[in-house]
Amino acid sequence: MSRPERAAIISGDEPPFAEPWQAEAFALTVALHERGLFSWAEWAETLSTEVKAPGAADDGSDYYACWLRALEKLIAGKGVAAPRDVEALSQAWQRAAHATPHGKPILLENDPLRGG
Repeated sequence: MSRPERAAIISGDEPPFAEPWQAEAFALTVALHERGLFSWAEWAETLSTEVKAPGAADDGSDYYACWLRALEKLIAGKGVAAPRDVEALSQAWQRAAHATPHGKPILLENDPLRGG
């Protein structure tokens, strides 16, 4: 994706991302593509499958949840990380978020099961 294409994505009146994790998932996707992990055609096909999957929101309100599932599937499919490892790390971040006081940064070390 070229810089003008990226600029076009973020030039609207609304913020491009409702939550920081959405921006991080977007950036990670771009970085993995730039490193050659997958082509844009592979990405588009995988994301399209998630957006059209049974249970996906008709109004697109879960677009970045679909984005994240697509990214997780590509990472697993390319052998970068096993699905169980991705799920374990996701759960660790969720526990860390629940253990982090309001207003403080969420750090993986805050996961009570990691002993950090």
